[in-house]
Amino acid sequence: MAEEATHLFDASTAGPAAEELRLLPWATPDGLPCYLSTDGGGYLASLADGIEEIQLTMGQELLDHARGVLAPGARALTDVEYRWLACRLTEALSDALRVADSRGQRIPDPSDTAEANGSDQQGAR
Repeated sequence: MAEEATHLFDASTAGPAAEELRLLPWATPDGLPCYLSTDGGGYLASLADGIEEIQLTMGQELLDHARGVLAPGARALTDVEYRWLACRLTEALSDALRVADSRGQRIPDPSDTAEANGSDQQGAR
């Protein structure tokens, strides 16, 4: 019965309204992407902005730590510590790529912007 209630959304097959969908910085428990239909405002959009900022800040801090660990003269880590670091770096990279993808999807298409500006300028003359 739970399977019947589950509907997956594929933004690539949706109509024009899909342009208003925002990829969120979290996934479902099954690892599937989550999307928000938004005009850019609202509580969930603000929450997503905050989580993206936290993810990027944590990734930067982790990168700084990794650089320190790999610096000449730094104490060698144990295999377990290196594995932990590699796992956290992988998670941080995954988060950063999701944020980049989400933000990239929200950048206006230059051709749409040029057409809008051109039609506005022609109408103003």
